[in-house]
Amino acid sequence: MSEQLGLRERKKRRTKQALVEAALRLFDAKGYDSTTVAEIAATAEVSPATFFNYFATKDEVVFADDAIYGELLQQAFADRAAGESPEDLLLRTIDRLSTAESWSFPLDHELTRVRARLIAEVPALRAGALLRNASLQQQLAHGLREAYPDDLDELTAAALTGALLGAIDAAMHADVAGTTSDVVRRAAGIALRGRANPDGASHL
Repeated sequence: MSEQLGLRERKKRRTKQALVEAALRLFDAKGYDSTTVAEIAATAEVSPATFFNYFATKDEVVFADDAIYGELLQQAFADRAAGESPEDLLLRTIDRLSTAESWSFPLDHELTRVRARLIAEVPALRAGALLRNASLQQQLAHGLREAYPDDLDELTAAALTGALLGAIDAAMHADVAGTTSDVVRRAAGIALRGRANPDGASHL
């Protein structure tokens, strides 16, 4: 029975991956508004009904990995070392997020860049991303306050996490030399440690 469940789960992951890849490639080639759910399903070689088993709307495909954030954040915060500063914890969390194998595509994959461009250019997707980033910032700030109850007040936690996510968002849409993962790490370091010492230790 467990083997059957495992096969079924792997098949579901492959179908979801195929839908996400098909959608992003079609959005890139034809434009987001001009691409239909039927076209996405046909490209992924499934029925439109199968598409709706995975995504309620077309825009949800772009944000297919949202559910992964919570688990990865929880793991990163649970691994906090004694004496680790809030800045170091956040930067290690970004490293964990950047290298996780559970994403649809690695951070440096071409379709990750397509996704970033779509979010920047399509108003509906940009609005959705802003709402999701606000929710993520709240999760991070809450986790930070719980991890450092005697060191951080609500404002400081909000400022640190807001600066971090703002820098990463800007980096994802900037025309900067280097791999996406490297640019994200550099932007995170600048936001939390300053331009003169992005890789150095930091303490409150």
